[in-house]
Amino acid sequence: MSPLPADWVPHRRPDDREVLGWLRPDGDDWVAVSLLGRDLTGPLDWTAAEEALEDVGLTWLGDVWTLEQDGGGLLRVRLVEVTPERVVVQTDDFGAVDAVVERHVLPWPAPPRLRPRGAGDPDAHVLFAD
Repeated sequence: MSPLPADWVPHRRPDDREVLGWLRPDGDDWVAVSLLGRDLTGPLDWTAAEEALEDVGLTWLGDVWTLEQDGGGLLRVRLVEVTPERVVVQTDDFGAVDAVVERHVLPWPAPPRLRPRGAGDPDAHVLFAD
């Protein structure tokens, strides 16, 4: 059974019908929610919430992310699976087929310790940062 609330409405790309996220009711308005289960907007009218999801699209799924570890270290990771049941990330393999990777299964919605890579986060030369 999906943890998605029954009143959330999936929003799909017009061209291929791929789900971009959801619209969740907020009074008379709607909030755009990403595939990670995070609010992308505050309350908006239906059309503006749809446009917000379309503006974000799905390209971010291929981006490098940072996972803050319990001990405070940072891991450079990529998203492997994003569903309303779980989020799976793995350490970045930098495109190497034979790289040893470490996978982490996170709850959905994704916790704040998973975030887009930012300044000072591990880069292509540093896999782990303290």
